[in-house]
Amino acid sequence: MRRARPGVASRGGLTSVAAGGTYEEPKDLPRLWHVTLSVSGAQVPLPDLRRALEQLAHDHPFLLTSRYATDHAEIRYWEEARDLHDAAAVALRLWGEHRQSAGLPPWEIVGLEVIDRETYHHRIAEGYGPPPATPVGVHPF
Repeated sequence: MRRARPGVASRGGLTSVAAGGTYEEPKDLPRLWHVTLSVSGAQVPLPDLRRALEQLAHDHPFLLTSRYATDHAEIRYWEEARDLHDAAAVALRLWGEHRQSAGLPPWEIVGLEVIDRETYHHRIAEGYGPPPATPVGVHPF
């Protein structure tokens, strides 16, 4: 159950502020984080890897794009989390937790980047960030 601050009434998704009061957004609301996870290991057949990454995309609906080769892959997606630590923790578990259900190879995580939405859009605007994930989906390098 949520508790409202004195002088603030909440009805569903709307918040009323008492006359003369100001509303401050709670600091612990989830934010969006752009995650790039890089994995690599022994070579596997491309059709098997593609099938596994497609299953991962089905299991993890926020998956934007995956790029892959026989011995490495890069997965990019948006994660909703309270802070960077939570987003990174989820990202570091992603490959291992879905390894059996998606049929992913026993590769290790070799890279992780987690940036907030504002930084992601700033990089794109400046022309030095990762290109927007188009086309969305699973594609070879």
